[in-house]
Amino acid sequence: MIVFPNCKINLGLQILEKREDGFHNLETVFYPAPFRDALEISPNDNAEIEFAATGLSVDGDPKNNLCLKAYHLLKKDFPQIPAVKIHLHKVIPMGAGLGGGSADAAFTLSLLNRKFKLNLSTPVLLNYALQLGSDCPFFIINKPCYATGRGEILEEINLDLSNYKIVLINPGIHVNTGWAFSNINPSPSIKNIKTIVQQPVNTWRDELTNDFETAVFTAHPQIKWIKNTLYDSGAVYAAMSGSGSTVLGIFDTGFNSKPFTDKNYFIKTIN
Repeated sequence: MIVFPNCKINLGLQILEKREDGFHNLETVFYPAPFRDALEISPNDNAEIEFAATGLSVDGDPKNNLCLKAYHLLKKDFPQIPAVKIHLHKVIPMGAGLGGGSADAAFTLSLLNRKFKLNLSTPVLLNYALQLGSDCPFFIINKPCYATGRGEILEEINLDLSNYKIVLINPGIHVNTGWAFSNINPSPSIKNIKTIVQQPVNTWRDELTNDFETAVFTAHPQIKWIKNTLYDSGAVYAAMSGSGSTVLGIFDTGFNSKPFTDKNYFIKTIN
């Protein structure tokens, strides 16, 4: 069985406070974007699980890949799950604020649930996903959601950007999420992000902000340049997604890629 885990973009991201457990309370809107990895799970005649990755290089020890962690998480409670072969073809850049690894993990849970008829409900899958990462539960629902808490408290919202062109630009910089959080000064939001995204997109520029941008732009000025250049190129809204380094631009007309053509950037246009 093959599935195609998609990425997400963050529309606004406010860090509200640091929690006693070391995590942060935040608010954001997750929006699924049709830019995808490929994930295949097939039977394995051997007794041990096998994992292989192709495409973009995957950081770290393959034994710690989130797809494998998802498998072992379910295997612990459902020992009848047999050994399988997992093949991940990586297309979504890592450390880019697009949630690619979280998507792969969540899709692994959902695929194993279907393949082996575990009959796990959505709330149960959400609980398993949260054990793998704060962004993972979103990909179980995979619809536009207003997210609070660590990002795991999800409320589906009515938001459709299909009439816009969305451009994702990644400069190849890996932003460490832990470092990004350590450079945040949490504060209450002035205006609820869920309220802002219900307004016309052309009003977002002045109100829909990402708290990570201040620190990341200081450390990596070229990411700030991408955002400013997207606006100069006609974007109605531009912002960094998550903790970066991908910057998204939303256009209601065509996208002029000329300012970026001499840069060694990854550029993906969707919609």
